[in-house]
Amino acid sequence: MVPAAQRLPQARVLVEMDRYFVLHAPRQTGKTTTLGALASELTAEGDIAALMFSCERAKAAGDDVAWAESLLLDSLRQAAEWSGWPQELLPPDPWPQVTPGGRFGAALSEWCRRCPRRVVLFLDEIDALQGTSMVSILSQLREGHNARPEGHPFPSSVVLCGLRDVRDYKVASGGEPGRSNPASPFNIVAESLRLGDFTADEIAELYDQHTRATGQEFTKDAVDHVF
Repeated sequence: MVPAAQRLPQARVLVEMDRYFVLHAPRQTGKTTTLGALASELTAEGDIAALMFSCERAKAAGDDVAWAESLLLDSLRQAAEWSGWPQELLPPDPWPQVTPGGRFGAALSEWCRRCPRRVVLFLDEIDALQGTSMVSILSQLREGHNARPEGHPFPSSVVLCGLRDVRDYKVASGGEPGRSNPASPFNIVAESLRLGDFTADEIAELYDQHTRATGQEFTKDAVDHVF
């Protein structure tokens, strides 16, 4: 494997700056693997509780916001429990009971209020959210983001990871791609990063790892051909 920080150095910088941003790339390019490794790396350093979880379950909810929130929070809790974290880092159980359309944001706030570390969230497969559910979740993230300067507890950084660029998310929620709308949940996004294709040097590094592990060597022509 190519180290996560090496493939996406900008992501770590933006997380450390407490930014919200989008990471997009086609399928099977390593988004999930890269973010999972980065989350583990950040958490191991001791100041951050970085969690990646998938939004894929919420696809079944369609425009049913309450159901989408429940599915997302179930996925988040399961990811946290499977992470092997100590009890003090885990999200609250049960979640706060509030009106649907505000449950996701309230849950994140309560978790951040209790957690002794800064919480960073990687929402993988964000494209799975549909219509009204997507608009609601992104609006709750925006509201929590904007309340942070007043001391409101909320994740210090959020990464939306999917196939689409931020302009496509804006269209999906009914916004205009070319306009900056202060009421849009997308104005929180600092940057939209695309996970790049492997460079020739990265391909050479990967084959070199294989050579060290197995003894099988690859010529420069072979590496160039793969690139």
